[in-house]
Amino acid sequence: MKKINLYLILLIGMISSLISCKAQTVYPLNSDFDEIPQNSYLKDLNNELDSYIGTYTAIYQTKMITLYITKENMKYFKSLKIYQDALSIRYIIKDATNVILQDTLTMNFQENQLKHTIYSHGTYPSINTVWFNYGGTNCGVGWGSIELKKISSTQLLWEYRPNDTILDSSRCPQGTDINIYLPETKDLVFTKQ
Repeated sequence: MKKINLYLILLIGMISSLISCKAQTVYPLNSDFDEIPQNSYLKDLNNELDSYIGTYTAIYQTKMITLYITKENMKYFKSLKIYQDALSIRYIIKDATNVILQDTLTMNFQENQLKHTIYSHGTYPSINTVWFNYGGTNCGVGWGSIELKKISSTQLLWEYRPNDTILDSSRCPQGTDINIYLPETKDLVFTKQ
């Protein structure tokens, strides 16, 4: 009987040790990525992201841009090796004749896909702003950063800063659509629908 109790105590100790080794530490959303252990979870403890969720539209240079902003809890970012509550932006861009130029709303994204994705990586609560990384379009064209600043309960200011990409035929086949359809501008007002 003593031997069974000893084995039971050892088994329970080993199981609890394994569980605690796999346990995930939760940090506030805006914790510094460099200051936290890998596989930590940056949680939106103050619901900072929720007020951005919704469908927003704007007109820019005769194009109608519709943003669909949703929240993904515990999204894993492989490049950062963290889990994070994040906003995801999908969009549809139409020309003046209502022809769809680009549509990411209906795309099926693979896990850890960068192309066409827009995910938030933090907020600046003191200035009502969320910052995003954009993975770019075909051949990585247009990758860069986006900021959305909440100016009212129904309006956001958009700022998109694309980075440069050097293209050659080995990286980007001839005939590939390398247009950037997102508005490359600052202070574009999007209104909630």
